[in-house]
Amino acid sequence: MDDTPIELAAITGAHGIHGEVRLKLFGEGVDALSKHKTLIALGPKKGARRSVTLKKIRPDNKGGAVARLAEAGNRGEAERMRGTVLAVSREALPDLDEGEYYHIDLIGLRAVSDSGETVGRVIAVQNFGASDIIEIEKDPVPAKGMKSFMVPMTKQAVIEWDAQRLVIAADFVED
Repeated sequence: MDDTPIELAAITGAHGIHGEVRLKLFGEGVDALSKHKTLIALGPKKGARRSVTLKKIRPDNKGGAVARLAEAGNRGEAERMRGTVLAVSREALPDLDEGEYYHIDLIGLRAVSDSGETVGRVIAVQNFGASDIIEIEKDPVPAKGMKSFMVPMTKQAVIEWDAQRLVIAADFVED
C-alpha cells in the first residue's frame, strides 16, 4: 500500500458564528476522528495541503459531526474551508487485523474470478448497513447494459485479496 493520506471527513460548511465546521464523516465516526489532534487538510484546489488542529468535535445527530479547528476562528474562515478533506497519514491509523482493510486499499484493485478470469476493477466501496459492498467496473466495459456490478465483501463472495488483486467466487460475477 502507498503513503496516500487516508481521508476521514470532508468539511461541508460553517456551523454557527464562532468558526465551527460541519463534517461529512467517511470513517468510523466521531470517536475515530477525535483520536487525531493534527489532521492533513487537503484543500479544494488541487495540491493544496496543510496541517490543521482539531480542538473539539461532537456528533451532529444526523450521521455527521460539528468540529472546531484552531485555524477557523470565525464563520468566514470556516466557510472558506468548505470542500476541504480532512485526512491522516497511514502511520497514524491503527494496525489492521487479519481480514480487515481500509476502503482506499481496495479501490483500483484488479478483480478476477476464482478461475483466474479478469472481470474488472474495484471502483467503489459502499456500506448500506449490513456489510461493505464493492462495486466492480466490468472489463471490458459493455457498450450496452450495466457497466458495473456489486459484490458483498463476505468470505463467500470475496475469497481473498492482496495489494494487486481481489478474487471473487464465480457465482458472484455478473456477465
